[in-house]
Amino acid sequence: MEFGLLDYIVLVGYLIGVALLGIYAAGRQTSTNDYFMGGKDMPWWAVLLSVVATETSTLTFISIPAVSYGSDITFLQITFGYIIGRVVVSMIFLPAYHEGKLTTGYQYLANRFGGAMRNITSTTFMITRLLADGVRLFATAIPLAVIFRFGGLFTEMSDLQVYLIAIAAIAGITIIYTFIGGIKAVVWMDVMQMTIYVGGAVLAVFILAFNIPDGITGAMSNAMGEGKLRLIDFGDSIGQSIQSPYAFFTAVIGGAVFSLASHGTDHLIVQRLLTTSTLRDSQKALIGSGLVACAQFALFLFIGLLLYSFYEGQTPEALGLSNMDEIFAMFIIEQLPVGISGLIVAALLAAAMSSLSSSLNSLASATTLDLYKPYFGQTNTASKDLWISRSITVFWGVIITGSAFMFAFIQTQAEGEQPAVVELGLEIASYTYGGLLGAFLFGLFTTKPNLTDAAIGFFTGLIVMLYLVEGVIQDFLPGSGIPVAWPLYTLIGSIVVIATGLLSYYIRTKLLRVDNS
Repeated sequence: MEFGLLDYIVLVGYLIGVALLGIYAAGRQTSTNDYFMGGKDMPWWAVLLSVVATETSTLTFISIPAVSYGSDITFLQITFGYIIGRVVVSMIFLPAYHEGKLTTGYQYLANRFGGAMRNITSTTFMITRLLADGVRLFATAIPLAVIFRFGGLFTEMSDLQVYLIAIAAIAGITIIYTFIGGIKAVVWMDVMQMTIYVGGAVLAVFILAFNIPDGITGAMSNAMGEGKLRLIDFGDSIGQSIQSPYAFFTAVIGGAVFSLASHGTDHLIVQRLLTTSTLRDSQKALIGSGLVACAQFALFLFIGLLLYSFYEGQTPEALGLSNMDEIFAMFIIEQLPVGISGLIVAALLAAAMSSLSSSLNSLASATTLDLYKPYFGQTNTASKDLWISRSITVFWGVIITGSAFMFAFIQTQAEGEQPAVVELGLEIASYTYGGLLGAFLFGLFTTKPNLTDAAIGFFTGLIVMLYLVEGVIQDFLPGSGIPVAWPLYTLIGSIVVIATGLLSYYIRTKLLRVDNS
């Protein structure tokens, strides 16, 4: 089955509709408060859905079903930690943000340690977001290219050309509505796009259930017989648990700490939480997003179990696929009716565009409010600040798109074994989240250490993470890496930052007797 005319109409109509609705939903923008904070009157439930949509990429949509298809549902343990982490953020971090009337999370560090610490952490956020989003935007093209290939689209073009088309289409539309509409457009489009991709997933469930012998009951019975309904895994030993990302305590503790960093320090999420009018609304949005994210992951894992019964547990090779991630994409194109396939591909685009639009607006916000406004724009009018903010949004859109093009070129033009540059980009968050979380906690729970101690701790944490995170950087470092499961990266990194910062303070004030002023 190939894409039909109706599929094209659905897909093109969606892309045009997103741009128009995003501009309409934003209303009139007159200041950076409107552009970046939504006038601080966004409803909590819309912020909740926007947070979840921002966390969901195209690869989430495609890859999570592959996890349960090839293994079981122990991945869901990590989401338990996500919920715990968000509760802690809502109780500790959000009150500090609201009491300080902050516009970016990094302004808290400026208040505590001075502007230099804000510049360090905000710049780290930008570098992290640039690399991670360049890779994410490129990665979006991978499942889309698979779908296009299965659907008979662009068959005369090379993989690189297909990737560039997908990247340019997604980036172009997203830049337009983010440029004009600001955070309001981002949030309301996230709400719409989450509705589309979750609706597409639910529709896939119904179609799968209808085509599986004995329906959902038969699929669950088959999954139980294959051991795929295992949810809790305590690991065989402490050592094995530390190295296994899906061992219960590793997953829950690691997931909780990761959530502290991603939802308590990363401006990508914090910005949304600051668009509500009250602390209470921010807390409801954040905690609720954890519950919804858990349910969403459960839905995608459930799809994987249904796919396992539908394809009778065949390996990717037996199905003519190159890897497990392509299974759901193949089902979308080969099994769904004409028109519905176009809707599901639109759902994939929705997940990608919600993540990219969020990144563009948060990058522009951090650049404008942390780096431009304090030093160059103190006397600007509101209209000039808005113009600068929109210009910076376009700047980041072009830079991220160029980064995605670069990753696509390197990946497709490599001879023999493909380089691990994509893996490097996806690992960037693990390198920096520990440092960011450690710096925030160091500021929250200490009063005497100063900028010197915080900076020493922060950079020490980043250096330690180079040896900790398993990736290509370790190939260029002396010695060998430390085998630790990825959910624990952020925990260890933040502990190193805090411990080193406290040690620096002790050495300076107790041993060297340096004035702490």
